[in-house]
Amino acid sequence: MAISWLVYDVTHSAILLGLVTFAGQFPSLLLGPYGGIISDRHSRYKILLITQIFSMFQAGLLAFMILGGYYSTIGVIILSALLGCINAFDIPSRQSLMIELIEDKENLPNAIALNSSMVNLARLIGPTVAGLLIAWVGEGMCFLINTLTFIPVIGSLLLMKITKREIIKKERNVLKALSEGYKYLKTKPDLRLMILLMACISFAVMPFITLLPIYAKDIFNGDAKTLSWLEACSGLGALGGAIYLAGAQRIKNLSKTVIISIFTFTGSLLLFSYSPWLPLALLFLSLAGIGQMIQISGSNSYIQTHVDDEMRGRVISYYAMAFQGMMPIGSFIAGFAANHIGVQLTMLFMSLFGLATATIFYFLLKKVRMKIVTKERLEIRETPGFNFDAKL
Repeated sequence: MAISWLVYDVTHSAILLGLVTFAGQFPSLLLGPYGGIISDRHSRYKILLITQIFSMFQAGLLAFMILGGYYSTIGVIILSALLGCINAFDIPSRQSLMIELIEDKENLPNAIALNSSMVNLARLIGPTVAGLLIAWVGEGMCFLINTLTFIPVIGSLLLMKITKREIIKKERNVLKALSEGYKYLKTKPDLRLMILLMACISFAVMPFITLLPIYAKDIFNGDAKTLSWLEACSGLGALGGAIYLAGAQRIKNLSKTVIISIFTFTGSLLLFSYSPWLPLALLFLSLAGIGQMIQISGSNSYIQTHVDDEMRGRVISYYAMAFQGMMPIGSFIAGFAANHIGVQLTMLFMSLFGLATATIFYFLLKKVRMKIVTKERLEIRETPGFNFDAKL
């Protein structure tokens, strides 16, 4: 939040605001597959420890630049790109490590949702604190606090007791490993569609967060505190969605739940786009946060519970490419569009595209699910000594 507010407050440029987001997330699109391969071939725990240390270093450089009075938009873009490179290796290892921490794999969806609850609790508290800090002591203090928060994170990692997993040594050809991940997804149409759906929504709808500083400053005539309210309400809704998933029993049709959540997400943003009253806009953002989080956690849970373990890192890297890699492209386009046609009309078009995407993928996923069910029934019928009609 501090980065977004700082850049827009200094430059008043929606294009530069989108460019900073682009720089911070685009490396995931380029390096994500390599991060997945590294995650499959090496200790995910050690990779995560290394990436967190480098992230602390990056945060420290940003704090030094701002607190030392050396602000540079180019410098912010370069440091954002550095963090994006680090995250390309961090995300596949962090997501894949989760399954190693859970004894009963049936609890994985709940664990993912519980993790999302903690993340979104931070999203709720963080912007509120950031808004006050920016008003009192400036953005640099936010960056310094961010640097210090890596100390307990790294300390927690060092306290973990993780059973070393068996790593099967394979040929070290990176391109071949990438090809294996792609070929695997070709045999799993449901996973492929779930990743493509995430890519479309990340490209078209999730960049809405990039436009919030413009809403806060230009539409609602506010300041950093106004932006903190907008981001906090989005986080509050996301926290509610994560808590719902964490407490829910195993959802039978997770793909359908994901589609419904996208309709909630995009429909709420559609209503938010031209909301004339700040409290009403906050309500719609909260509803959008619920839908967004259920989609993200639901998609992650579906992929984690349907992928083979030896391909987990590579598939998660493709998921990270779809999630983190497409968003920066959409953010840059959203910033460019907002600069030319206005932020409200841009948000409206983004929402409509999201609704159309959800409708199309509903029928595609339904068709694939019917094929999978039919195939499973045929396999059961062919099992020697199994009476399928009696089982029904």
